[in-house]
Amino acid sequence: MKKLIITIFGATGDLTSRKLLPAISRLYVEHQIPEETLIIALGRRPYSTKDYLQEMHQASKQTLDLGTLEKITYYHQIEITHGDEYGNLVSLIKSHQCSETKELYYLAIGPELFPDVAYHINQSGLVVQGDINQSIVFEKPFGHDLASAKAINGMLWQYFDEKQIYRIDHYLGKEMIQNIMMVRFANRIFEEIWHNRSIKSVKIIAKETDGILGRAGYYDHSGALKDMVQSHLLQMLSLIAMEVPMSYFSDDVKNEKVKVLEHLSFDKDAMIFAQYEGYHQEKNIPQDSTTETFVFLKTYVQTPRFKGVPFYLMTGKKLDQKESLIIIEFEETSEQRKWNLPLSTNKLYIKIAPQDGVGLILNSKVPGLRDDVEEVELEYCVACNAVGNMSEAYEKLLKDITEHHKSLFTRWDEIEVSWKFIDQVKKHQQKPISYRNYDDLKLMIKALTGEDMK
Repeated sequence: MKKLIITIFGATGDLTSRKLLPAISRLYVEHQIPEETLIIALGRRPYSTKDYLQEMHQASKQTLDLGTLEKITYYHQIEITHGDEYGNLVSLIKSHQCSETKELYYLAIGPELFPDVAYHINQSGLVVQGDINQSIVFEKPFGHDLASAKAINGMLWQYFDEKQIYRIDHYLGKEMIQNIMMVRFANRIFEEIWHNRSIKSVKIIAKETDGILGRAGYYDHSGALKDMVQSHLLQMLSLIAMEVPMSYFSDDVKNEKVKVLEHLSFDKDAMIFAQYEGYHQEKNIPQDSTTETFVFLKTYVQTPRFKGVPFYLMTGKKLDQKESLIIIEFEETSEQRKWNLPLSTNKLYIKIAPQDGVGLILNSKVPGLRDDVEEVELEYCVACNAVGNMSEAYEKLLKDITEHHKSLFTRWDEIEVSWKFIDQVKKHQQKPISYRNYDDLKLMIKALTGEDMK
């Protein structure tokens, strides 16, 4: 690949300013993408390229590398729903092509615009169906239920081949999500005991301290179940519960993840849907909104390896801390029960945010003359030991697209079976209860399941 052209639809949006432009500029500075890279930013507003970048700089939560971006960015004004405006875009891109050009078309737009944009991309000849050097990239939500997801996917398949499509769930680009399989399969002490005879429970947690942050238009139609459980949490669950893949190539791993989701069930009597106090006072939220901002589910993976092991899924906003992690709790040993001491179960912590790492909780004697016991944690902090700067999720994902690596992207059948599960959950969803703080929710979970959540 001698040249890379990244065309961003929706280039004036939040995703572009906060994630895409910082990731691309960093990849460029670190020579992870070609020297001949061009970003074509598409938008309706009459910006010059310099004015556009200044606007993005002000909108970004971090300082953009304007020096680098000014060298590789070109702003092009277009109304992306008007087919007659695509001719100039096609001419612009063709004028920058060479014999070895990789083209990446990033649809940083709402799913309601997909049909029009996909149609115009195809009809204008901007992307040729089956050309592996032309990639279409888009973000979740992949629909709002199974029927809508099928409709979106069927529409995309009219114009593009599956090998050209990259569906981004940015959680899969996080360092510790990539590391889950390494922790499982590259360490005999875990690989040998990764089953229901040794594992007591699995907790998959994603907590946020913020509210909806002005995203009422999206969030009130989504809620925590669709926004977080359908994608991020189910992806983490499938990596934890899957069988050993035939190989670690993309499709073999995905095949095993799909089998997990196909065998996933839930306890309809151990579900909590809740909404934080003040949600109705958020800008543009209807006063009668019943959208949940917190979800707790007790699920099971009905496979021989994990049959009977509860998987607790929990996510929510306005909680006590921002934190994403997986807690694997192991059964007590037969010897452990003979000790007349307050021994704890061993726990493996896979920490995803705010700091990536692994922790293992063990029982240890307190130093001194008494036979007191305490929990100790053996901890490895990935970020603390990384050489240089840690890569962000979008850097990894964008680089993988340029190299045709699809392991960290969701395949259609993963999305299909996850929506089937969510649609079943929604049949039992009740009106959300109101919560003031996380302590209230923990008490409810304890009363419902007997479990202490972190």
